Amino acid sequence: MKVLIVDDEKHVRDAIKLLIEWEQFGIGSIFEAPEGNTAIELIKQHQPEIIFTDMLMPLVNGSELLKWIQQHSPQSKTIVISGHDDFGYMRHTIKYGGMDYILKPIDEDQLHDALQKAVDTITSEQLARNKHQQQSIKLNEARPIYWDKIFSSLLEDPTLYRSFTRELESELKLMASTTQVRAAILSLETMQHKIIDRFASNLDLLSFSIANIANEFLSERQTGYACRNWNKSNEMVILCWNDVHEMPELIHRINEGIFTTYGVRFDFGVGQVQPFPNGLPDSYREAISVLKQRNLLDQGNCVHINSNKGNSIVNTLNFSNHQEDIRMALLSFNHEQIHSAVDRWFDEVRKLNYITIEQLDLWVHELTVFRARCLNGMILDQVHDDSMGLLNGSDFIIPVDEEGKLSIALWQQEFTRFMLSCAALLSQQQAKSTIIDQIAEYIEHHYQEELSLQDIAERYSLSREYISRRFKQERNENISDFIGRLRIDRAKVLLLNPQLRIVQISEMVGYNDEKYFSKVFKKFVGLSPNEYRKKNN
Repeated sequence: MKVLIVDDEKHVRDAIKLLIEWEQFGIGSIFEAPEGNTAIELIKQHQPEIIFTDMLMPLVNGSELLKWIQQHSPQSKTIVISGHDDFGYMRHTIKYGGMDYILKPIDEDQLHDALQKAVDTITSEQLARNKHQQQSIKLNEARPIYWDKIFSSLLEDPTLYRSFTRELESELKLMASTTQVRAAILSLETMQHKIIDRFASNLDLLSFSIANIANEFLSERQTGYACRNWNKSNEMVILCWNDVHEMPELIHRINEGIFTTYGVRFDFGVGQVQPFPNGLPDSYREAISVLKQRNLLDQGNCVHINSNKGNSIVNTLNFSNHQEDIRMALLSFNHEQIHSAVDRWFDEVRKLNYITIEQLDLWVHELTVFRARCLNGMILDQVHDDSMGLLNGSDFIIPVDEEGKLSIALWQQEFTRFMLSCAALLSQQQAKSTIIDQIAEYIEHHYQEELSLQDIAERYSLSREYISRRFKQERNENISDFIGRLRIDRAKVLLLNPQLRIVQISEMVGYNDEKYFSKVFKKFVGLSPNEYRKKNN
């Protein structure tokens, strides 16, 4: 452990060091500070477990130091050693987590007792942390999570089955003689609002609850196992290795069990029967394909078995055919034009009687490209809008109504809101670009004066950081380089007049120091002012 002693009196620090057998308490390093500022730096650097501090010190006193320690190093244990029997100091010590308050002159027994108390507390807290860590490890190794991860791996590499054959047979009755398997996928992409609200968007808890319901049905006849797919956050998998041909009916019963418990039903995709274990990934991919090709406008059927109907539906509606219309409305900054353009696109969407997730994926891709085109060169983190995820393929969540059905109206509302937000940002960026032009014009007319970034920021009511960043973006040079280049360009013209001395030219372009002017001139031109004058005269 490490100890820090903070006191402005060196003899007090020496006394503390002499009165304690440090090794007896497991302390190997002792640091000293004469006041609070130095103590703070030492705490940042060495993170001592125990800190002795005085109260009255120059610069940062003990009270301020205790407050800082509680905020920035709360794990450190503090012991106050003070020459003042003051209730206010004692109360401050207690308020900010001090373990003890010892009066000067220092009593050796009190010092030892206070240190022992601090060491015991640190040891106790460490034991508690270790215990909590062990409990966390055990929790992570809990069997349901363990099996979730195993089956998630088997979906990608069925050859791993050989490594878990005995465990699977012993715990889940997946016998080595099993020859067939069938996979079903539960989609969390079209959840009804009531289930989202109930679980506060906590997918972990939701997945755990649904898996429990499904496994109650599966365990009745040791048919299979339900788990969360750890490779995809919005997906659950149900595997059957017994009674595989009855799986669609079993899935229907599971869905009714979920409805009885939570009042909602989910969409399931069921793959074909495949050889076990090597055919498991194929059945899984078939189940995914069925889900992706289901009609999101039809909520009548929740268990989807084949994709023949989906394969026969080919929509030719592409967002790219409408994006120029929407882009021009966006650049007009006119809300009515934006609403009209978006309405025309969604009018075409509403004419469709069959929309699949594959179709949505295509539209989201086109929308992502469109966003990049419209916002090219802009700082995207300035778009503070909840609908931003609508145009981000990785974050896209299907907009659904209360019944879990694709809601074109909600999607249109979110898309329109995003377009209006982009228009406002584009307008704002355009206005701020004009401000940068104004700043450049101001500099061109006042280059001979003493200019600072702070003066310019105050004049235009903008932050220095913003001006510096935007000036660089729009002018491709720092504002200081712009001022320097402007002054040197003016100086080059004045140097053609042999009647003007160098010192006069230096002052005329804003440099009061002739030597500094010559240095800057050579940096930009490659010649000194005299060399440039001789060369050009």
